[in-house]
Amino acid sequence: MRILIVEDEQRLAAALAQLLKEHQYAVDVAHDGNTGLDLALMDCYDVLVLDVMLPGQSGLDIVRQVRRAGLDVPILLLTAKDTVDDRVTGLDAGADDYLVKPFATKELLARIRALTRRTGTVSGPDTLTVGPFSMHLAERTIFRNGQPLNLTAKEFQLLELLMRNHGKVMSKELILDRVWGPDAEVIGNAVENYVHFLRKKIDVPGQPSYIETVRGVGYVFRVRDTKEER
Repeated sequence: MRILIVEDEQRLAAALAQLLKEHQYAVDVAHDGNTGLDLALMDCYDVLVLDVMLPGQSGLDIVRQVRRAGLDVPILLLTAKDTVDDRVTGLDAGADDYLVKPFATKELLARIRALTRRTGTVSGPDTLTVGPFSMHLAERTIFRNGQPLNLTAKEFQLLELLMRNHGKVMSKELILDRVWGPDAEVIGNAVENYVHFLRKKIDVPGQPSYIETVRGVGYVFRVRDTKEER
């Protein structure tokens, strides 16, 4: 499960990230509202943990824009404000739960577990479908028009990221961070190589690739209306 923490108190953010990693969560951290919103709108997180008071955009701003974008990811707000009006404002904005600072780490973990149970899953929707592709996340299988495709674990991760963000240009740096991890030591043109491997496995001969190269930036996954997809 991947969790996004948006918290401007860097020591608290680091402590929360360490806690969640120790409980087998994958964690990304942002320290300002603008960066947090950009990451949240990628729609690749299972839970958002947002501080309310942030530089740039507030946690409430992020909640509203995430909901306006049609994303139903569970959202937990963290705040030092504990009045009823404050809690109501956060929940009315679209948050799912509210935790007042200071809080016990056991309660944070329990709230996150409760949010994932509320959505009926511990890792987002079980099936991701884009065009002719159907990806079954729990079984780690992928089909094109009902025909199975044999992908390696890393190829599956890369395709999942691209499919979740279909139509959006993903930079090479962002792909490296999401698929290989921010601390991974990657040698050579890893992203280019794996895109090449994926194209050989998912594309249809004689038709444009589903993965377009955006020169100088990265890649975008697009589904066109081809004969095979009808």
